[in-house]
Amino acid sequence: MGTRSAEERQREIVRAARASGSVDVTVLAAELGVAKETVRRDLRALEDHGLVRRTHGGAYPVESAGFETTLAVRATSHVPEKRRVAAAAADLLGDAETVFVDEGFTPQLIAEALPVDRPLTVVTASLPVAGALAGRGDTSVLLLGGRVRPGTLATVDHWTTKMLAGFVLDLAFIGANGISREHGLTTPDPAVSEVKAQAVRAARRTVFAGVHTKFGAVSFCRFAEVGALEAIVTSTQLPASEAHRYSLLGPQVIRV
Repeated sequence: MGTRSAEERQREIVRAARASGSVDVTVLAAELGVAKETVRRDLRALEDHGLVRRTHGGAYPVESAGFETTLAVRATSHVPEKRRVAAAAADLLGDAETVFVDEGFTPQLIAEALPVDRPLTVVTASLPVAGALAGRGDTSVLLLGGRVRPGTLATVDHWTTKMLAGFVLDLAFIGANGISREHGLTTPDPAVSEVKAQAVRAARRTVFAGVHTKFGAVSFCRFAEVGALEAIVTSTQLPASEAHRYSLLGPQVIRV
């Protein structure tokens, strides 16, 4: 086992991290048949390349910045974690009556976790979100028009942003491909970025919800600063020390 190259080892580590959500130095050293120091060196190299974030005794994977997964793929990765995060985000509704729900799988789960026993107007660019909420209780759904992006089934471009600009919303539930302290919230596609930025501008309160692999990832288009968020909802797989660093920029950080 110890004969494999550093590159092969590092590929193996990234694969393991993505498969299980995190890796442990001691376990990796045993599995790969190398010294712990070698694994630590591999993790440092992988962190330099933006593929993992090191933690005490291990690392967790960072989502790849230039690569956008389809909704179908997102619906199969980290699902229990996404459900917990979505439920905790929905709990932040407070007395909001008009709510923006972003495109993406976690926001879709947030939408499904919203209460049905009170009047709520949900504004969204996401066809799956609109479909999931259209027949529910006292929920009124407003679907933003525009060009539909095939992978995510969400609308974009000037029609979408123009329509969104006409609203004042109580709360926006926002997703992103990456969130970092230095570069804020980012996404690969400029058209998507425009819609997200407009939603943040239109909302009195903004909540970001995302799994731990989003943290430290940086994509092409920035649409909001961390300080613009009222709250960040993620899981306990994001280390407490890292969560604290984000909270110093302003938002309340909730780990579930």
